[in-house]
Amino acid sequence: MSETWAWEYDPDEEHVALGLPPLVIAEVERLADQLMILGRDAAAAGRGPLHGGGLRTLDMFGGRGFLHFIVADHLHLVLIVRITWLD
Repeated sequence: MSETWAWEYDPDEEHVALGLPPLVIAEVERLADQLMILGRDAAAAGRGPLHGGGLRTLDMFGGRGFLHFIVADHLHLVLIVRITWLD
């Protein structure tokens, strides 16, 4: 079985990132790449429930925003489900 991980917006980029500044989207995608590299260990990043694959939150830009994600271990996938940007 392959250990290659990926990430994607859920349900899609338009729904999750619509209207955000390009700089914010670039930071989200940079963080998503880092989470993808961590693979199943990404479940320990940020805040939120560590067990059960629940929603996790990761600070962006020193606390000016949040990236909400789910680690789908069985799919080898990090799902970016919400971006909260505090402009």
